[in-house]
Amino acid sequence: MAWKSRTRTLQVFDTELSADTVEWCPLSSSYDILACGTYQLQKAGESEDAPHRRTGRLYLFEFRREDSMIPPLTELQRLDTAAILDLKWCHVPVSERPVLGMVTATGELQLYTLLDDQEGGRSLKAMCSSAVGAERLALSLDWSTGRMESSDIRVVCSDSAGCVGVFSLAEGALVALSQWKAHDFEAWITAFSYWNTQLVYSGGDDCKLKGWDLRASPSSPAFTSKRHSMGVCSIHSSPHLEHILATGSYDEHVLLWDGRNMRQPLGESAVGGGVWRLKWHPTHQHLLLAACMHNDFHILHCQQALEGRGEACPVVSSYILHNSLAYGADWSRLSLDAPAPQSPPATEPKQSLAESRGHVRIQYESPTASFDTSLEDDAGRYIPEAVVTSSTGPAAPPAPNPDQDAPSLSCLLASCSFYDHMLHVWRWDWTPEESDQH
Repeated sequence: MAWKSRTRTLQVFDTELSADTVEWCPLSSSYDILACGTYQLQKAGESEDAPHRRTGRLYLFEFRREDSMIPPLTELQRLDTAAILDLKWCHVPVSERPVLGMVTATGELQLYTLLDDQEGGRSLKAMCSSAVGAERLALSLDWSTGRMESSDIRVVCSDSAGCVGVFSLAEGALVALSQWKAHDFEAWITAFSYWNTQLVYSGGDDCKLKGWDLRASPSSPAFTSKRHSMGVCSIHSSPHLEHILATGSYDEHVLLWDGRNMRQPLGESAVGGGVWRLKWHPTHQHLLLAACMHNDFHILHCQQALEGRGEACPVVSSYILHNSLAYGADWSRLSLDAPAPQSPPATEPKQSLAESRGHVRIQYESPTASFDTSLEDDAGRYIPEAVVTSSTGPAAPPAPNPDQDAPSLSCLLASCSFYDHMLHVWRWDWTPEESDQH
């Protein structure tokens, strides 16, 4: 497979606290809304025995690309909270409004409603919450609504005690349905099967991937896989292809599965870093985004593996401009149907972080041999502009048909990294090419 691939940073934002999760809203009325969560361990004192405090902050942003001279990302709101481990938007409206789920270091599942204010802006308002468990960290959550279906809205959470719990959402309140001990150590991740929402997956620090049938006793998993050699920390059910599941681990491998046969994966791909998050593209069924901790962010093309050829998924693009642990990543559904602005001559003086009000200007280029990477400053101008051949025109927007990959794509993504507390918003332009004829 041959392709032309290019990533370009649109904006970099300093989150001040360590950033570990980022999520675009999946509802059409709010495709331009982005949430980012942070996690900071605060030492209580000089004594090693003193308890540590985990604090966090929830950011809400709006993405607008109307003026190339203005940074596209605008901060709408920030809420100081307990440390945030995971964020997920419900895929369907609740009482006609978007709802954001959040799990915290205080062992809580919290829901927020996105509201319009009288001045025409938008903000999050606390809706309800429920305790996942005392003296434990709530580590991950997922909604049962991944296929954009609204019947029987439920949330599943995992925690540092190795437990998994399921909650229903009805009439604006969370109701605990069940909780059970799923793993010997931290249950890093849990997720619904979007095609059979009575099936829940979990992954733990005990190196096990498990499936659970909610109609049966949770004391016995539907399956247990030890195929990963280290802790399982990412799981995402495909919203496009029934039975398909992607998992990632500290063992630096992404595995693709057919849920009807969990003895052997469809494909295995080494990505060079612990796989903290995996996200299937919202409309293109073969594209998978991976946040790989010590080895940046990668986009994998999974078609051959999903067709049962047993092959590794090629990396079609990498985003390598974070300088710390790659933790949070997500695709936006927002269309990028306008060509990116071209750079004027670089005559602007450097601007301090204080003057740019949190938007960080990066003055270096870091391309790889395979991917063309460039950066924009906080006024929307690229620094520097890489040379593009005249045959490469503006990339087309994503095709509406999820069953076929379009000839070309332009995608908007967000990613965040931990110790350098940075949120990046970037675009990816991709054009598959015909194979060379010999």
